[in-house]
Amino acid sequence: MKIKLLVLSFIFLSVISFAQLTQTVKGKVVDKVTGIGLPGAIVQLKSSTLNLVVTANNDGFYKLTGVPVGRQSFLFLYTGYRSVPVNDIIVTSGKEMVLNIDLEESTIDIAEIEVKASNDTDVVSNMQSVNMKSFSIEETERYAGSRQDPARMAQNFAGVQGTNDSRNDIVIRGNSPSGLLWRLEDIDIHNPNHFAVGGSAGGPTAIINNKYLSNSEFYTGAFPANYGNALGGVFDLKMRNGNNEKHERTFQFGVLGTELSLEGPLSKRSGASYLLTYRYSTLALFSTINFHLGTSAVPDYQDMGIKLNFPTKKAGVFSFSSIGGLSNIKIILSKTHERPKELYGDLNRDQYFASNMGAGILSHVYALNNRTVMKTSLATSMQTIKGDQFLILRNDNFVPNDTLPQILGYDFSEVKSTLAWHVKSKINPKNSIKAGFFVNRFDVSYYDKVKVNSLYDTIAQSIENKAYKTRMNTEADFYLIQPYVSFVHKFNEKLSFNGGVFSQYLTLNNKYVVEPRASLRYQFKANQVLSLAYGLHSQMQSTYLYFTVPDSVLNPGTAPNTGVLVANTNRSMANKDLDFTKSQHVVAGYDYFATRYLKFKTEVYYQYLWNAPVYVVPSSVSALNAGSTFNRFLPIYEMENNGTGYNYGLELTVEKLFHKHYFFMFSGSLYDSKYTASNGKTANTNFNGNYMLNALGGYEFSVGKGKKDIFTLGGKITYGGGKRYSPVNIAASNAVMDVVAQDDKVNTLQFAPYNRLDLKISYKINGKRVGTEIALDLVNVLSAKNILALSYAPDPANTNADPLIKNYQLGLLPLFYVKFDF
Repeated sequence: MKIKLLVLSFIFLSVISFAQLTQTVKGKVVDKVTGIGLPGAIVQLKSSTLNLVVTANNDGFYKLTGVPVGRQSFLFLYTGYRSVPVNDIIVTSGKEMVLNIDLEESTIDIAEIEVKASNDTDVVSNMQSVNMKSFSIEETERYAGSRQDPARMAQNFAGVQGTNDSRNDIVIRGNSPSGLLWRLEDIDIHNPNHFAVGGSAGGPTAIINNKYLSNSEFYTGAFPANYGNALGGVFDLKMRNGNNEKHERTFQFGVLGTELSLEGPLSKRSGASYLLTYRYSTLALFSTINFHLGTSAVPDYQDMGIKLNFPTKKAGVFSFSSIGGLSNIKIILSKTHERPKELYGDLNRDQYFASNMGAGILSHVYALNNRTVMKTSLATSMQTIKGDQFLILRNDNFVPNDTLPQILGYDFSEVKSTLAWHVKSKINPKNSIKAGFFVNRFDVSYYDKVKVNSLYDTIAQSIENKAYKTRMNTEADFYLIQPYVSFVHKFNEKLSFNGGVFSQYLTLNNKYVVEPRASLRYQFKANQVLSLAYGLHSQMQSTYLYFTVPDSVLNPGTAPNTGVLVANTNRSMANKDLDFTKSQHVVAGYDYFATRYLKFKTEVYYQYLWNAPVYVVPSSVSALNAGSTFNRFLPIYEMENNGTGYNYGLELTVEKLFHKHYFFMFSGSLYDSKYTASNGKTANTNFNGNYMLNALGGYEFSVGKGKKDIFTLGGKITYGGGKRYSPVNIAASNAVMDVVAQDDKVNTLQFAPYNRLDLKISYKINGKRVGTEIALDLVNVLSAKNILALSYAPDPANTNADPLIKNYQLGLLPLFYVKFDF
């Protein structure tokens, strides 16, 4: 009887094993410096029950078949190179898993290195370079409150301030979000966000879609010499190639949009592939059940992503990458007879707004030999922004007038065409160099008209009869030329140096800068690293700022800061000669791996900024405060490069990498951010919250038949210093019907601390042919009332009452989606 039971048990287990869902894991193993494939590289599945090992082919490609679905770990090895473990990657039934791995050549003589599969791989291989955080796309889905948005995911990192529910601005170490550089496939692009405002780098919703991204890099200052035209940080995004052997599809439906992604081979013989992604907003559908994102208006947007890849046998690899987005919104407040509650826009006008963005990149990568690779790219990036506003006049009962006079209209268009070339060469295991250039041509067109109205302008006809003031009306073209060179020298396995120079020349006004960069990395123990980085960084002004027409200019022959102005009767573009804003950034860091999966990281930094545009008359206005709202900065006075600022702080990150079903991360920042404008007074910047804390984590449960499905529960707590604001000059506000700060008390006040609790629940079902994910992201579960700003909204029935009201950020925001991979 016992023997029969054993036989039946064996048969049953064999059937279960045979029925176990498996998937293919494949990719390419390349040299970290050149990107050239490593033939014969070993790829091993780290499993106690399966012995799956393959070697890469002559081009570095590998394929592991029969990998069980669920969390799996892999080890990548190659003679003469440091091995790389990739742990706890989720393998699903709906899509093949692609893992492209960079291996770093060791400085130790090859004869001393033994290639072996071991769990004792150097944990420091997981550590990042100075100020850089490499993140996987899975992290954008794993972190609660991230909304599958790479920018909102980055707000969890130390040094990044995320206290604005209405926008995904990346505020790094007290810098304006405009100081961020967006780069896609090695090309600098326009702000990749829907509803983007001129001069900003963020927005309410990302155009970037994690469906087509590969692992990317995020820098928080003192970045290497191949990046420039940024003061705060760099978001370096990479697009993945489509599956070159199998056609795959992804369909997703959720609150923020309906998405379809298609990928597959164009030619199995050559390995050519395609990847297409499209998303359309579904907020109009959910607005019918009174679901709103901080506005009664319905945001309308759509975006797409394309990656075509054409490898050849002898001519290198050709590729085409493209992203784009269209967005518009109509905020109609004239239909309501009570005070509106809007997170976006002004409260005393109807607003029509549209923004479009697109980028296309054609690239060619060619290996000159097994140590040198060059890349040539032709690219175009464009952005258009249009807006119209109509003033709402109300009677004492708050009933709007039938006539809505237009008071503002603008149309901005920018096209940037880029020729980029760079070469990477590994001279030997200790020395490598990278050099290249960007030639950017800007073709711009700006038009802006406005009528200045006061609280006492109450007759629609008289407002309509007012003449417009034209603040911008120009078309122009100019070039920004950016050569650079950087090199890496490894003294030994413990100590390395990265140095270089980035330079820029702006033909619009013949301004140029030369920016040295340097960093040291010292691994003084197997699990500990010290780092030090320095960088001189410069950034041109927001493009439109050069072409603004101020009302008043400095009287010729008069010294700055004397207050002697004359009317700009010639309507000259007096800011066209503005120089680059500049900064010096020093960062020291310490990394410590307590275990393979538990990491501590701390950094201390100081940044000094100068050459910031400020008014030529005493004022608190500085370009260092621009770029964080839905309003454009249009100066009324001539500007000059006399503003300064500084940021310093301490950051700490404690991170438990995903292992044994759970992960967590704590990031904390203490910082101070100040600036000095033309009034000579040092004040808090708009971004000086002083502290920022994030605590997040998650746990996975293996459930279902065969434990092949995954249920995940995650959470996040955010706590940070409240937004800075200023006492309001009521009389001046009434004169222009907008909030005007008391100039001598700018940012002396601070709203209550920002706090938010987010939860995320997801369930992944691994079917035989279809992978399904159902997720619910609960943003601000406790509906904390965080104040964003003050708005000007006078009561027509009582003109003596306080015309200011508090704008509160989002309450509870439930976001869900259902995704199918097949």
